[in-house]
Amino acid sequence: MNDSELKKRTKLFALRVMKLVGALPENAVGRPIGNQLIRSATSVGANYRAACRGRSKAEFVSKLSIVIEEADECC
Repeated sequence: MNDSELKKRTKLFALRVMKLVGALPENAVGRPIGNQLIRSATSVGANYRAACRGRSKAEFVSKLSIVIEEADECC
């Protein structure tokens, strides 16, 4: 898998999460969970794109660790 394929997959992931959150109930439980899930899911793609623009391998690895944290939060 190359970087453009992963960029596409992270975008599709965010869109699928948005659709999922749209199906959550609008109550005191669904709203905060949905908001946090959208923030972390969209952050996966944004941070992956930032990692791809890293100026060094160390910067890439550092930013990629943020991607992993956000993906774990989505789980």
